Order: sequence, then structure tokens, then C-alpha cells
Amino acid sequence: MVVEVGYAQAWDLEACAPWRPMSVEEARKRDAAGLPYVAVYREPGGKAPLEVRLVSWRDHYVGLWVYDAEGRRTYSLDMRLLDDPSRLLRRYSVGWYYTGPETAEFDEACPRITVDLFPDGRGQRTEERQGQGGGSHITSPRLRDDERWMDRPAFGEWPLLSAQAYGLIEPSAFEAAEVAEAAEPGRGDVPANCWRPPRPVQPGPVNELFRPGVRVTDGYHPEMTVVEPCRVGTLRVPSGLLAISGPDIDHGDGPRITVPVPPGEYVLDEARVRFSYHCEWRETEV
Repeated sequence: MVVEVGYAQAWDLEACAPWRPMSVEEARKRDAAGLPYVAVYREPGGKAPLEVRLVSWRDHYVGLWVYDAEGRRTYSLDMRLLDDPSRLLRRYSVGWYYTGPETAEFDEACPRITVDLFPDGRGQRTEERQGQGGGSHITSPRLRDDERWMDRPAFGEWPLLSAQAYGLIEPSAFEAAEVAEAAEPGRGDVPANCWRPPRPVQPGPVNELFRPGVRVTDGYHPEMTVVEPCRVGTLRVPSGLLAISGPDIDHGDGPRITVPVPPGEYVLDEARVRFSYHCEWRETEV
């Protein structure tokens, strides 16, 4: 079977199509530089892709999406490059099992299986069933080391995972797809409807939490108003090194970091906010 491989700067989630296609040479340069790009595998002339690979080495991330003939995503795999740069952890995966060709993509009624793995060997497999009985069945995945990890392949040497999904036994022959338009991968921002590499959450506007009158929200609670901060004490740092740990540090596995600061005493203020909400039991704002 011949499989056509095309490259692009990003993947348009709405159009299910590559955004800013590029040549193999340009994709190879981006791979070497660690910049984000996607590789799209499809049968020649096929409308829906067989699979889409999303690569961003600078973000320590590789994603893989497998599609069916209806253009629905059937499998999603997130892989992470951790301490060892030569191999990838199969960090998280989800598979959707559509009950018919008319079932919508990601339909809530669709049975699916998710697998959550951690580098220390722990993990969780969740099977969400539908129909009579329904519910979820959670187990601990029993996987070999080579099932949790995969060697980091060289550019252009990724295995075709969709070959298993489509029952392709014979080795596939790959050929480069034609670039339909001139690529300008270095110009302009990637549109909001395109895939972006996952990145750590950035710190919020901490200073705003100490300015009375500022309106803030955390996306879950209603809009809140910052009130006057409360002085709670002082912190002495004679060594010039501030140690910070997570709330579960007593268990020995919590996060911990040290931050250099000028030695001295630091005032501790507690940020406070005020908000109201409608209480359905009292039928009033509280």
C-alpha cells in the first residue's frame, strides 16, 4: 500500500486539513530546530487522513491522531520527552469506538477507553461503557516497559500506527505529497482554530490580586472584586535561599523548589476577594 506523507506548520481542527503546507526539506529543518510542525499521512486521493502526527521537540511533545474513513478521530495519543532525550513516554491516550457511520465525532454516548501513564510505572485504564448498565470500569494497566515507552525515531522514520487500525499487514511505501501552495512557515501567528503544542500554565496576574477594586475571575466562580489585603506577618530569609514545597510534601513526593532572593525580612500579605452568588435555598444574593 502506498501512503502519501505531507508536512505543514499546523493542523486546522475545523477544516481537518493542513495549515501552511511545506516541503520535506523545510519540515526537516523545523524538526532539527525543535519547532512545531505536523506530518499528515493519507492514501493518495483520500479525503480523510489516515493519521496526523504533531511534533514540537522544544515543548517535549509528540501527538498522534488516527482517523477513520468518515474523518472522525478514533485514537489520540500524547507522548512526552522527559529526562531521557532518546525515548518518549506514551503519557495519555484515548480511543473512541463509534457505534455506526452516523455517530458524530466525540459523541458523549460513544464508548471509549483512556489510558493515563506516569514515568514511575503507575497508571490508570478507564473503560467508559454505553448501553445497558453503562458506567466506567477502572483498572491498573499491566504494560511492559516497551509498551509504555518508545524510542525517539529520526525524522521521517515514524511507524504508521494507523496500519494496525486499518489491518494493513504489508509494509507501506511512503511518497511525499505535493505542496499545493507556497509555504511561509515563519510568518504570522497560528490561527486559533489550529493545533498548538501543549505548554505549562503560565502564572496569573498576581499583582492584580493586591489592588483593591480590581475585578477578577478564575473561570469557575462569578466575577470577584479584590478587597484590601490583610497583613499576616513577616518571613525571615537570612540565607538568601527561599524553599517552596507543595501541600503534600509530608508524603515525600510533593514538588519542591528553591529560589534565590536577597537576604532579609519580607512582609506577608494575604490577598482577599469578595463575590456574591444567588442562593437557591434562600432565594437571594449572598
